[in-house]
Amino acid sequence: MYCSPNFKSKKELKQALSEGRSVSVFSPGPFPCPTEGQVHLEGPHHPQPSRWYATATVVNGLVVKVE
Repeated sequence: MYCSPNFKSKKELKQALSEGRSVSVFSPGPFPCPTEGQVHLEGPHHPQPSRWYATATVVNGLVVKVE
């Protein structure tokens, strides 16, 4: 799964969360993305090669925590 906006690094993702910005998740394939619980993220978006991976907690479709 990917997050929106398209972060170039996990550090940028964590910084956005610490600033209180909204980060949503989506699945580019035919399978729906969970709106609650843990998800596994990667970035940046395809067609760029994946450079980072993270496990995140999602509540109401928004990322609230990144491990």
